[in-house]
Amino acid sequence: MTAPTEETRTPDLLYSQTEEDLRAAVRSLLADRCDAPTVLARVESGTPYDPQLWEALVVGIGAAGLLVPEELGGQGAGHREAAVVLEELGRSVAPTPYLTSAVVATETLLALGAPDGPVAELLGDLAAGRKAAVLALSFSAPEPGAAQPAGVVAGELEGTVTGVADASAADVLLVPTTDGLYAVETVTEGVTVAPLVPLDLTRPLATVTLAKAAGTRLADGASAVSAVRRGLLAGAGLLASEQLGIAEWCLTEAVRHTRERHQFNRPVGSFQALKHRMAHIWLEVVSARAAARNAADALAAGSPDTPLAVAVAQAYCSKVAVHAAEECIQLHGGIGMTWEHPAHLYLKRAKADSIAYGTAGHHHEVIAELAELPAP
Repeated sequence: MTAPTEETRTPDLLYSQTEEDLRAAVRSLLADRCDAPTVLARVESGTPYDPQLWEALVVGIGAAGLLVPEELGGQGAGHREAAVVLEELGRSVAPTPYLTSAVVATETLLALGAPDGPVAELLGDLAAGRKAAVLALSFSAPEPGAAQPAGVVAGELEGTVTGVADASAADVLLVPTTDGLYAVETVTEGVTVAPLVPLDLTRPLATVTLAKAAGTRLADGASAVSAVRRGLLAGAGLLASEQLGIAEWCLTEAVRHTRERHQFNRPVGSFQALKHRMAHIWLEVVSARAAARNAADALAAGSPDTPLAVAVAQAYCSKVAVHAAEECIQLHGGIGMTWEHPAHLYLKRAKADSIAYGTAGHHHEVIAELAELPAP
């Protein structure tokens, strides 16, 4: 029998035992350090990031190095494992720079080719949790050239980009320019990170301004564009897993509440109209899981169908997360509209994620182009 080629391989959507063990470890950590009251308290204090949580996640569990090869100090795992971590982070709307640093920035650096010199050193620092890095592009940018932040004048970087996610938690900015890709330390003279007021308080945004800032050139223009595009593709693909986690929590919480809330001496969840609404969410979550797992598996395998798998996952999962969060609030009644209940954090994260790395409409256009169908 002839072995299947990459073009004919069947996607593996099931979770391995290793992935389930990783899930258990991350979920236990988040239950201990990132429960709903803790997240609510931190976002209301204006300091959402918990350094101890980040250290436990990236050092204790080693989650930051999942995509980094072992020879560079990482875990040598892959996108499927990183997707499991993001599912759990989505379930707890954890304020961590995992997606932006351990996925997008890391994947961008890995896409530069055989890492050596400053690239290898930075990857080692990211994998070990010594540093966090973010790509200095707007969180809503679907393409490398969108809102390009900086030009190079006499070897120094100048420019401004707004809406950079997790920039306030970053030690290093990866700055794409027409001249290439630069690594800029946030403590460098001429670098200003000004916080914005975001919709999603668990993932802060900032405006990054570079005024004759010095940086280390990591790649030339052509290599930089390709690497950034790869980083954004991985970010969009694994963001679907975070959106899946959001939807799963919202469904679970809605079911729990409607079982416990009584009206007319009956659980409100026994009313058929509410059963239908929750059953509809369940069907959407099951489909979202298939789409998200397919994107993660395609990224892990380096499948030629990866752009299509990612576009399908984003086009579908972003809407599911928003719908599940909206229904969660509605099914909770009055309590769901209060600041004391965490449901609003999930709706805000879902809405913010729905435009991250390209809107659903953008991804529909990508699907149409890849499938050679008329665009909607």
